[in-house]
This record gives sequence, structure tokens and C-alpha cells, in this order.
Amino acid sequence: MHTTSPVSPREAVAALPAYSAGKPPKAAEGYTPYKLSSNENPWGPAPAAAQAVRDVTTLHRYPNPGAEQLRAALAEHLAVPFEDIVTGAGSLGALTQLISAFAGTGSDGQQDEVIYAWRSFEAYPIVVRTAGAQDVPVPVMDDGRHNLEAMTAAISDRTRVILLCTPNNPTGPALSHQEVTDFLATVPSHVVVVIDEAYLEFVRSDDPVDALALYREHPNVVVLRTFSKAHGLAGLRVGYAIGQPAVTEHLRKVAVPFAVSAVAEAAAIASLEHLDEVNQRVESIVQERERVVAALSQAGWAIPETQANFVWLPLGAGAVDFAQAAGAQALAVRPFDGEGVRVTIGEPEANDRFIELCRTYSGGPGVS
Repeated sequence: MHTTSPVSPREAVAALPAYSAGKPPKAAEGYTPYKLSSNENPWGPAPAAAQAVRDVTTLHRYPNPGAEQLRAALAEHLAVPFEDIVTGAGSLGALTQLISAFAGTGSDGQQDEVIYAWRSFEAYPIVVRTAGAQDVPVPVMDDGRHNLEAMTAAISDRTRVILLCTPNNPTGPALSHQEVTDFLATVPSHVVVVIDEAYLEFVRSDDPVDALALYREHPNVVVLRTFSKAHGLAGLRVGYAIGQPAVTEHLRKVAVPFAVSAVAEAAAIASLEHLDEVNQRVESIVQERERVVAALSQAGWAIPETQANFVWLPLGAGAVDFAQAAGAQALAVRPFDGEGVRVTIGEPEANDRFIELCRTYSGGPGVS
């Protein structure tokens, strides 16, 4: 029997919003269930990556402390120095290390500030506030894009980190290279600018961000990437940061030891060695994305331009109702109460069912 406990967390932790992961689908008679709530790759990893998992025989040993073999493979693949790469448990793990290293509460009691677009990745405020820093969310524009002019205006003498999520999760638009180049010209050189590229591989825009070029040109730019989405390794948690040594030397100080398991490292290396198969899976998702977007447009839906593996329905107060309607057809989607619904591009049958739901949903365009 539990009794009232006097134990309580730090004030900042007590006030944190809870991270809400995408829920699995519920069974509904007559329907095959599909999970479209977590931006997972429906086709899974390359077969060689799955085989690499099965081939690991060192589960009784600690993994490489800093995933050195994976970093060497990434350094060769990306043509960047080995020392410029720091791995983490997913790109979120890498981000947590970065915020811990560069933003918090100073010896004077003043909180550093971290600027990011909002709505954007749900974990941003959690990571920032946990580190003891002050988050400064800047509302996205009506089309779901970052308002870079407003983000520049939000910079103060307490700003230490700025987060750019491109493509933006959950709204979908990607920044252009010119936009980011122009934005960097407005940012003081001591402020770390993070280019979060979890959905990089799905981008098909005319002027995609060349984040590696920007990190080479700007010592304060850090790039975040992951094996969770395009590579289909979400269950293994492998991500990494790329930055110049002035940044990465501090990331290594706060990195969680052994954060990338031996199994995850083996799978990620194998996936890099079979990029043709990874790219085939990505291209099939992109083709499905374009099909879904075209169908929604034909049905009268006005949605932000997406360069990711999901679409955003700006339903506002109707977000939860739509998610319930999807759930009744065994589709799990991700509602953001009062804002909208993010729907992952999944298997063709799942996408077909989602399209039909959008055509007939009572709260949709042109439906009475």
C-alpha cells in the first residue's frame, strides 16, 4: 500500500510536459491495424542490417564506448573528420548531450536561452528545461514553416542555442539552403545553431539544405542525424551529431557512456554499407507521400508542403476527433490537441484507408 511521499523532483522537472509517443493501433473488426503515429519506416531496415543484429555474439561485453567503428564508417561516408562525429541514443540522445553542454543555468543564477520554432519536435522543451535553460518558442507561420525573421528577433544576450528542425516535425516543410545561409548571417558566432535533420533523406525540394557545407563554413553549426527513420532502425536508437572540434570536444564530456549498443552499432554500419537498399525504401515512401498529398489536395484539404515521411492536417480543435475517427478504422495517428494531426506515410493499404477517411470525414473540407 502506497503512502504519501515527501519526495519531490526539482521544480523544473515537476513542471515539465510529458513526452507523448505515438500510440499503437487498436483492433477494429474488419480492419487490418496500421500504426501511422510515430513516423516509422514501414519497410524496416535493409536485410543486411537485420542480419548484423542476429550476428552479434558479444552481448556479455560492453559496446565500444564512443561507437568508434560507426564513427569511422560515418566519417568515410560523409567525408568529415572522425573527431567531428559524436554518437548518441538516437538524434534525441545527441541533442540532449548538446543542450547539456551548451545551455543551462549560469553561476550567476541566470538561465541560458534556447530558441526553437513551435510547433516543432515535442522533446525540445523537455530537453531544454531539464538542462535548466529557458526555452524560447517562436510560433511557426500559418503554412507550418519556421519564421526565421522572428527567430532572429528573439535572439538576446542570453541566447546560447538555436534549433532548426528541417523538415519540421510535425508540420512537414523543409528550410532551403539559402534561407539557412541568410539566417546564419544574423546569428552571433558564439550561439550554437543546430540543424536537426532527422528526415533528411525524404527531402526532394529545389534548394535542400547542405548542412555539411554549413558546418564546415561555420564553427557554431552542429548537424543532427539519425538511423531511426530512413534506415528503419528506430528500435535500436542510433543517432549522431556533426560539428567542429570546438563543439564536439564538449559533447564527448557529457555523452552517456555506451549509449549506442553493440547491436545498434553493427546494424548501423551494415545499413551504411547497403545504402542502395535504404534509398529504395525511402524512394517508395516518397512516392507514396506524393500520392497521398495529391489525393488530399484533390479532396480539398489545404495542408503544409511536406518534405518528410508524414503529412500534417491543421485541424485545430478537431484534432482529437479525427484521431478517434481514424482509430475506429484501426489507424493510429498522432493528434496534437487543439492544433492538428500528424499522419505517417505507411503501407499503401494504410495510406488508402487514410485517404478515404479524409474524403469522408465530417469535419473535413467540403463535407457536411
